[in-house]
Amino acid sequence: MRPEIVPSNPEEDRPQDEPDFSLVLGGPLYQLYLRTRLVRPPLELLTRRVTDISLICWLPLLLLAAFGGRLTSGVSIPFLQDVEVHVKFLIVLPMLISAEVVVNQRISKIVAQFNERSIIAREDEPRFAEMIASAMRLRNSALIEIILIAAVVTFGFWMWRGSLKLTLSGITASSWYAVDGGAGLHLTAAGSYYALVSLSILRFIQLRWYFRLFIWYRFLWQVRGLSLKFNLYHPDRAGGLGFLAGSLIAFSPIFVAQSASLAAVIFTRIRYAGDKLQGFTLEIAGVLLFFVVVLVLPLTFFTVQLERAARTAKIEFGVLSSRYVNAFRSKWVLNGFHPGFLGTRDLQSLADLGNSYNVVSTISLLPVTQRALVRLTILIASPLLPLLLTVIPLSEIIQRLIKMMF
Repeated sequence: MRPEIVPSNPEEDRPQDEPDFSLVLGGPLYQLYLRTRLVRPPLELLTRRVTDISLICWLPLLLLAAFGGRLTSGVSIPFLQDVEVHVKFLIVLPMLISAEVVVNQRISKIVAQFNERSIIAREDEPRFAEMIASAMRLRNSALIEIILIAAVVTFGFWMWRGSLKLTLSGITASSWYAVDGGAGLHLTAAGSYYALVSLSILRFIQLRWYFRLFIWYRFLWQVRGLSLKFNLYHPDRAGGLGFLAGSLIAFSPIFVAQSASLAAVIFTRIRYAGDKLQGFTLEIAGVLLFFVVVLVLPLTFFTVQLERAARTAKIEFGVLSSRYVNAFRSKWVLNGFHPGFLGTRDLQSLADLGNSYNVVSTISLLPVTQRALVRLTILIASPLLPLLLTVIPLSEIIQRLIKMMF
């Protein structure tokens, strides 16, 4: 449906209540949090939640590895020297759980902006409310979370088991979670818990986030079909949709966590299999590109409408500008020099008109700035930066930094 493109009217009376939109406050897992007192509505007790879930995944591995004699020695990769497992359950998992607070706080406010900025036409407000209600029903789906659990326990375990030999390729001996008994690799007690419980919990929370992102995609796709009233002259140069760029930062902790997991996997290969960081260049670039695209893609849903808004804004403001400069020319140029010309406000107004036209004529087809994209990329890539220490010694990096500063 073609959007109605008109300037915003701040004088219109609008409902002040924010839409009840949350990607987090619902679903079977949230209900389990409530019943086990891991959360106090809406999302309090974060420290308890992070600590308990992380320990459920990590502590039994520590104890089982110790009982099996693989805590500090006995295998090529003893438990305490396995950076990957510690990063996954002591850094990545807490970040994925903590991201719920950030997403809940920011995304609900972003959705509220559609009404607060009068972008949703009055006649479309009931449809907009139904879109929110539909998204919340999908978020609360028990069937979806059951399917996710089944997928991680069956298919996820099968994929991990099938890639186990490849994962340990290049490592001359066994690890704390898998040993070579002569007939091939088999899981230790710690490895069985790791594969069936710890990794299943981590994968489920990761997949659950991608399902939440799907809900976000679906919601924005539905909204873009409404008769949106763009704020043509908004200084965000995105028709008033600049607030959607806030979703990039809101969801970024999810992908920062996954970058940290990738960094841990690469470090394990470098340390124990003798691989080089340069050999992972394409993989790193591909993963970073994928993460950025996943976050930016839903914002492209409004590209067609923004292109129409840009054309309308240029025409409207072009007409206004022509009338003003014609009046300016008639008053100050055709009638000859006037002593009060240098002190007139008309000169400043003419300059302001030029600045305003620059804003109108550069409406972006994507409601996010290049600077924001660069910051997002750096943020997601930050967990991978310590890998540079495998190529350049820390002392050399410090020396280079000192030379740059002095």
